[in-house]
Amino acid sequence: MSSDALIVALDSDIRTAHERFLVAMSDRLPGMQPETKERYFAVLSTLVAKLEAPEKSLHEIVQEMMSEVASYLFEEMSRRG
Repeated sequence: MSSDALIVALDSDIRTAHERFLVAMSDRLPGMQPETKERYFAVLSTLVAKLEAPEKSLHEIVQEMMSEVASYLFEEMSRRG
């Protein structure tokens, strides 16, 4: 497979994964507790804001997100069920 064809295929795979993510989260939202929805929204909105900043590399965004959302992740992991 040529490099260009690989890039096109990866772009398509990423779009498909995004679509699957939207469906999966839409299905989960009704059953989420309000506190979980608040944490999820905090993480998601922070990530989207960073992705909208074209001057930031994905590497920078991942580094920032790791430290900024760690408390939300640990809180969610400590919850039962």
